[in-house]
Amino acid sequence: MTDAIDTSVPPSGTGCRDCDASGGWWVHLRRCAACGQVGCCDSSPGRHASGHAATAGHPLAMSFEPGEDWFWDYRAQDFAEGAALAEPTSRPADQPVPGPAGRVPADWRRRIH
Repeated sequence: MTDAIDTSVPPSGTGCRDCDASGGWWVHLRRCAACGQVGCCDSSPGRHASGHAATAGHPLAMSFEPGEDWFWDYRAQDFAEGAALAEPTSRPADQPVPGPAGRVPADWRRRIH
């Protein structure tokens, strides 16, 4: 599965690219290990990280949360081993969860999967 990881590619940003484009919000973030695209987790309304894995054929993602270094394999639906990715390896620690600030509805807990 090493072809699913490019350790030289930086993350696409500090938040979910698709949520930012649509004005949405996220619970937690995941980073594609192949191309660096940052997407929201499956608890988030958009589920953009798993959508990216399916459409792009990039099965591995790393948590993009501070202090977390685990990988998820969307094909196997299980944790996986991975190599150290290019910095930064997480969203900024002062970025709120859920986020981004100003776009999270007051009833967000009712809206998660």
